[in-house]
Amino acid sequence: MLDVIIDTLIDSVKLFPFLFLTYLAMEYMEHKMGEKTKAAIEKSGRFGAIPGSILGAFPQCGFSAAASNLYAGRIITLGTLMAIFLSTSDEMLPILISEQVHISVILKLVGMKVAIGMAAGFIIDLLIKKKSIHVHSHEESGHMDIGHVCKNENCHCEEGIFRSAARHTFNIFFFIVAISFALNTVIYLVGEDFLSNLVLNRPILGQMVAALVGLIPNCASSIAITQLYLKGMMGLGSMMAGLLAGTGVGLLILFRVNDDLKENIKITVLLYAIGVIAGIVIDLAGIAV
Repeated sequence: MLDVIIDTLIDSVKLFPFLFLTYLAMEYMEHKMGEKTKAAIEKSGRFGAIPGSILGAFPQCGFSAAASNLYAGRIITLGTLMAIFLSTSDEMLPILISEQVHISVILKLVGMKVAIGMAAGFIIDLLIKKKSIHVHSHEESGHMDIGHVCKNENCHCEEGIFRSAARHTFNIFFFIVAISFALNTVIYLVGEDFLSNLVLNRPILGQMVAALVGLIPNCASSIAITQLYLKGMMGLGSMMAGLLAGTGVGLLILFRVNDDLKENIKITVLLYAIGVIAGIVIDLAGIAV
């Protein structure tokens, strides 16, 4: 167990500088692109799945939360909301970068999420046209704006890029240490082969379990899923199922600002189903990165 603790700390500390630089770059992009991104989504109308899926792939403070607010105000369509939810990577991208995963692998993983989000968004908007889009500003909708969301969800958007990046780095570093220690302990006790063959790599069941974990509105879920994949304990299909279903705080905000509880539940079920189906298809097709 002492070796487990030492290995966990050493591996986690090695990630720290890369994690900080990654969040620093993302904070800079967020401050430069935040309002432009929001405006582009608002103006996209029925074609919102295109910018939504692309821009949703870039981790930004409260972006999935902003999408929930825009949908609650009927400023964007359900397809656009789902495109953003499905492409949002939460903490996947920072973890992959800090783990120094090859850029080609990162681009393929992000590209798959974007493609699935875009396709799902278009199909949903073609099938469901009853939700109207209002031509008014987000502030007029009566729901929380992005600044309020950020403050409530501890995104620290307005603290300046260095302070915000440092705070985010320390928060995620804590989760990495905790999750890595838990995973390393389980591997030490039961063995890596036993754990990976138990559920996570089983057809259909693995995707269903991973997607269920992904629905948890906490960055720990995306960290755990990404690390399980990097350790070879979870296949690509299961990983994608979990990350597609994960929206960061997006679902949490949707339940807070959208008054229609039944609709929120249906959106959650739809998100889960798309994640599971996409994960199964990826494995059946033998797709690898």
